[in-house]
Amino acid sequence: MAEVLDITVEEQKAIDHAYEDMIASLRTSYSQEDRDQMNRAFRLANYSHRHQRRKSKEPYIFHPIAVAKICAEEIGLGPTAICAALLHDVVEDTPVTIEELQDQFGDRIAQMVGGLTKLDSAYQSESKQAENFKKVLSTLIVDVRIVLIKMADRLHNMRTIKSMPEHKQLKIAAETSYIYAPLAHRLGLYNFRSEFLDLCMKVLERDEYNAVARKLQETKAAREKYIESFISPLRSKLDSLGYNYRIFGRPKSIYSIANKIKKKQVPFEQIYDLFAVRVILDVPREKEKLAAWAIYSTITDTYQAVPSRLKDWITIPKSNGYESLHTTVVGPGARFVEVQIRSERMNEIAERGFAAHWKYKGVSNQRDVYEQWFESVRDILENPNSDTVQFLGDFRANSFFNEEVYVYTPDGDMKALPKGSTALDFAFSVHSMVGYHCQSILCDERIVPMSYVLRNGDRLKVNTNPQQKPNPNWLDMVKTGKAKAKIRQSLKEEKRQQGELAKEALHRKLKKLHVEDEKAAVETLARHWTEGSHVDLFYDLGREALSIAQILKPFEVDHGKLAIALPAPAAQEKEPDSKNRRNGANRLKGTTKLLINGEPGDQLEYTMASCCNPVQGDQVFAYLTSNAGLKIHRVICPNAENLMANYDYRIMKAEWVSTTDHSFVAELELTGLDSGKGVIETISHEITQMDLDIRSFNIAAESGHFTAKISLLVRNTDQLRLASRALQNLDNVSTVSRVE
Repeated sequence: MAEVLDITVEEQKAIDHAYEDMIASLRTSYSQEDRDQMNRAFRLANYSHRHQRRKSKEPYIFHPIAVAKICAEEIGLGPTAICAALLHDVVEDTPVTIEELQDQFGDRIAQMVGGLTKLDSAYQSESKQAENFKKVLSTLIVDVRIVLIKMADRLHNMRTIKSMPEHKQLKIAAETSYIYAPLAHRLGLYNFRSEFLDLCMKVLERDEYNAVARKLQETKAAREKYIESFISPLRSKLDSLGYNYRIFGRPKSIYSIANKIKKKQVPFEQIYDLFAVRVILDVPREKEKLAAWAIYSTITDTYQAVPSRLKDWITIPKSNGYESLHTTVVGPGARFVEVQIRSERMNEIAERGFAAHWKYKGVSNQRDVYEQWFESVRDILENPNSDTVQFLGDFRANSFFNEEVYVYTPDGDMKALPKGSTALDFAFSVHSMVGYHCQSILCDERIVPMSYVLRNGDRLKVNTNPQQKPNPNWLDMVKTGKAKAKIRQSLKEEKRQQGELAKEALHRKLKKLHVEDEKAAVETLARHWTEGSHVDLFYDLGREALSIAQILKPFEVDHGKLAIALPAPAAQEKEPDSKNRRNGANRLKGTTKLLINGEPGDQLEYTMASCCNPVQGDQVFAYLTSNAGLKIHRVICPNAENLMANYDYRIMKAEWVSTTDHSFVAELELTGLDSGKGVIETISHEITQMDLDIRSFNIAAESGHFTAKISLLVRNTDQLRLASRALQNLDNVSTVSRVE
C-alpha cells in the first residue's frame, strides 16, 4: 500500500459523489433496508481504507466503489453483492475481520468477502497465485456472485493498470489473459472477455495494439459510411415485418482484429470484417425464433449469403448460455459482412452472461447450461490433494473454447463438448465411472478408438468393464478438464495404494531414528526427492526405484529434526556449476545487454529462452528456474502466461540496455509460390544484401507452394522488422511471420 495520507475535504466530497453515482447505476430494485445496509458497508469501507491510497495516489476507497459500480451497471448484481463488492478488500488490507463482518452484515456477505480474500501470505505453496485462483474458483459452486465480483475487481484493476510499474503490469496482464478472460468467456460475459483481451494486448503487445488502434481511428469515417450503405436498403424491408427492432454496426475488438491479421498473414487493409452488423428485436420470448428467421430471410434476400458461415445458436444455445443467429453476407463492394440477429433478452444474456441468465431462468430453475458446467467444476475440485497449477490447466481446458461439437447418447440426449474432444472425453462426460471403466466405444454402431475426435451428429455408446482402469496414456487422448482431472485422480489413487506399505516402513524408520515431527520430515524428503509429492515418494519406495537408506543418506537427525548433512548427489546433477551456466550455449558474452531488477545483467547468470528466442527490443522478463538459473523470455512467449500467472514470485523485471554489438537468433517462416527455379537463391540473395547471417535454412515444396524456415542472426527488432518487410516484398513470397 502507498504512504499514509489523510483524505482531504475535497476528496471526501468526490468519494461521496462516486458512491451516489454507483447507487444510481443499480439496475435492480432495492428496499430502504437494502439501502441502509449498502450505506453501512460504504461507511465501514471508507473508514477502514481511510489511510490507504492506490499507486495513482487517489484514495483507495475509489477502487471498491468502482468495483461495486461495475457489478451494478455492467453485470446487474443486486444490493447484497454490492455490499460485498464495497467490502471486498477490508479483511485483506485492514484490521477488520470476517467475524466482525458476520456480526454487522450476516453470514452471506461475510462468506462472499471471505471468498474474495486472498490466502494468507504465510500459506506455503509452490504457487500462491494458483492457490488463490483455486480458492476463488471453488466459490463458483457456493455462490457464483463471488466470482462475478472478482471479475469486476480484475476489470477495474486492468482499466487502471497504467499507474503500476511495467513489470507488475506484465504479471497482472498475463494472469488476466490466462485465467480471467477464459472465465469471462465461460460465464457468458462477452464484453468483459473482449475488454480483458484488449487491455492485455495493450500491455503485452503494445506496438501491435497501437498499430491496429491507430488504423481503426483513421478508417472510422469510411467504416461508418459503409455501415450506413449496408443498412440503408434493409430498413424499409425490416419495417414491413412489423417488429420493433434496432440495427447498428459495431467494430470488432482490437484483439480480435490483430489476431485475424496474425492468423491470415494479411495487412490491416485486407481485413474486411472489421465490424459486425447487429439486429436486436424487441419481441415476446415465444416469438423470438420466428422473428429471428424472418429477419434472416429478409437480409439474405437483399444480400448474397455465405452458406458455410451460418451459425444457429438460437435453436441450440452455446454451453455458456449464448443465443444468437449469425450469418455472413456479401455486402456492397463485394465485402463480407457478419450479421448477428438476436432478441433483447438474448442480447442482455450475451452482455451480462450468467447474471442475466439467472434473472431470466429464476434462481430455483438453475439446472441447465450452467449447471452442467458447475458439475464439471465440482469434478475438477473434488480431489483436495490435486496440484494447483495442474488444476488451473484443467480448469482452462474446461473453460476456454470458442467452438463446440454436438454429439448424442444412444437415448438421443445431446451433449456439447469442446471442439477437438475425443470419444474418451464423451465417456467421462456421461459419468466419471463410465469413463474409468471404459473398454470400447461405438460411434454410429462401429467401434472407434478412444482417441477418435468427435464430429457433429455422432451417436456414441460406451461399453464398460469393471476391471478396466485408466492408464497414463489416457491423458494424451483427452481434451476436457474433467476427463484429465479424473484420470489423474485415478492414477494418483493407484499410486497411493501401491505406496501404503512403503509409507508405513518409512514412518517406522523415522521413529527408530527418534525424529520428533515425522510429518515435517516426510515433507523435507518429498521436496528433496520428488518435487514435493508425497504420493510419488511412497510410490517410488514401493516399487523400489528408491530405497529408504538411499533417501535418508543425505540427511542427519539433529535435535529430533531431519536436516541436510551433505550436498545431495541428485541436486548436484540438477544444478550445473556457475561457470558452466555462465558459458551456456545461449548465454550472450560481452558487456551488459540487460538490466535485471535494475542490476547489470552480466552480474547474474542468465540465458535466452530457446522457446521464444528474444531479440533486443522485444518486451522481455526474467524467470528464475529451479535448476538452470535465469531465463529471459519474451512477454508473448507461448509459455509466458503460464509462468507469470502461476509463478509470480520467480518473475523479475528485465530491460534491454541499448547496444548494437551483439547478435540474437530469430526464426522466420515464409510461404509462397514455388516457381521452380531460383526461390532459394532469391531469398538467400535478399538476406545477403541486408548483411545478415543465415544460421539455418529449411525449405519444402508441394503442389506449387513452398514453406521455408530461416534462422537469422540479427542485432535488434528493428533489423528483424526490415528483414521481414524486404522478404515480404519478393515476388513469390506470400507471407512472412516470426516464429514465436
